[in-house]
Amino acid sequence: MVKVMGPLLPRGARSSHGGTRSMPTPEQIWQDADLPTRRLAGLALNPSAPHNVLLRLLADAPLAVRMVLCRDRVLPEAVVDAVVEHPDNRTRSFFARNPHVDPAQRVRLVDDPDWFVRAHLAEAPRVTAPAEPRPLPDAAVVHMMNTYDPEHLGGTFYRQFSVELRRSMATHPDAKVRAWGVGMWWGWLPAETRAALLADPDDEVRERAENHLRHEDPAWVESVLPAHSCHARTGILLHNALSRAVVDSVLTTPAGPQDRSMIASNPSLPPDVVVLLAADPAPEVRAEIARRTDLGPTERRALVADPDPDVRRAVARQPGLDHVERHALAADPDPKVRLAVSVHPAWTEEERARISYEVPLDHFFVFHPAPLTPRDPEVVRRNALSGHPMLRREAAREHSLPPDLVARLAVDDDLGVRVLLAQNHPDAPAPLLLRSFLEYTGPDRAHLLTRPNFPTDGLATYADDEDPEVRALAARDPGTAPDTVDRLTRDPDPAVRAASARHPNLPPARLTELLDDEELAHCAAANPALDRDTILRLVAALPVM
Repeated sequence: MVKVMGPLLPRGARSSHGGTRSMPTPEQIWQDADLPTRRLAGLALNPSAPHNVLLRLLADAPLAVRMVLCRDRVLPEAVVDAVVEHPDNRTRSFFARNPHVDPAQRVRLVDDPDWFVRAHLAEAPRVTAPAEPRPLPDAAVVHMMNTYDPEHLGGTFYRQFSVELRRSMATHPDAKVRAWGVGMWWGWLPAETRAALLADPDDEVRERAENHLRHEDPAWVESVLPAHSCHARTGILLHNALSRAVVDSVLTTPAGPQDRSMIASNPSLPPDVVVLLAADPAPEVRAEIARRTDLGPTERRALVADPDPDVRRAVARQPGLDHVERHALAADPDPKVRLAVSVHPAWTEEERARISYEVPLDHFFVFHPAPLTPRDPEVVRRNALSGHPMLRREAAREHSLPPDLVARLAVDDDLGVRVLLAQNHPDAPAPLLLRSFLEYTGPDRAHLLTRPNFPTDGLATYADDEDPEVRALAARDPGTAPDTVDRLTRDPDPAVRAASARHPNLPPARLTELLDDEELAHCAAANPALDRDTILRLVAALPVM
């Protein structure tokens, strides 16, 4: 049986006789498409293609074309109507996974008669990381929880929950939502919410809460702990309540070399074992102990003087460090230790400025999802105004940063501050976005191109840049000269060629030539400058299905 799109989906499609037939993946569908089909698939993406052409493609084009049409673009309402009523379940399922359309359009398939389509609706659309799919309407999510087969609601369904729904799940009036809330948030729920779930009038909610509560019962945990190293044992040693017998067995006869470091971070570890492991011969064990919130002052002082810099760097983040400990770490010979303690909240700005720290520029400056619990705006402001770049970087990740701080951080002298602001703030200004893209070459660089204010005008000036990702910017500029666009369709880099083949300033002769190019026909057919006669000629070749 063949996997269709994601781990939550059944491995094949059921026939009317209850058997399973193999179904090609989207990747296989595209790989098998010939040149005329790929040309039509490009036409399906063409913003100049009129509604009647899109409807003809939907009705009569091969599956690869319908896949691209339904999955990879925003569609006019009339075409959406036709997709929802399309007789082919695969065609409807492609629309169910479309990340470009309004989620309210996707949920028109919420009660589709075919489980295959409903399962794909439950699966979050594929989007390029670090982007997240837009959430489905809360009412639709609740409806799906109450009506869908549980096997169709695994995997990535949760990625389509709104922040508001996530925050309310454990206390939601609908029992199915509360049951999901137990599974997702039990470890973060306050005691009164847990108590309410354990006494919930709904059997499923109570059962799930009781099952989670078992993991806090050392006797039960001991009874289910595997004796050999495995994923289940790792999870238990890291997170579950451990009996003294389990702890002693790890200390005396561990099943694997990582057992001691696993229990070192477990919140249920007895105080005497915390003391014991704070002096463990293995530095990775001591580093885990150094991160604990229940670390005693004697152990903390010993770890501040630990011979291993990774241990000292871990203890440097302890909020309870006293004056002597902080100053010892601030004078540490290791620059990473000094950097770690330099952001300690107990310092004044003047004290912090006297620490000789080095701010790394080789970090990944990427998108960070908004936290479930909003950050304290006063802390965010204090960090944004700090003289320490690492604290300003922390503030720059805040999605709701007020305009005055956006303006201030957009011209910050630290690359990390600027790029993190560009990656995360919805109103990051256009000059910042372009500057960040030009200066930052790390992971998620392309995410900057998806930000709402990324500019287009003036990008033709980068057509000769040595960096192909920068050269490709010229294809986003509506003013790029035709001869430049023509030249870029012959660029050594395939992404530059593909982007340029879709530019409306591509000379007509070159556009016509590319329609027969094995590599670029798909992109050329998506070019909005494609003339009406050519569009109609391509569609006229379709057989009536």
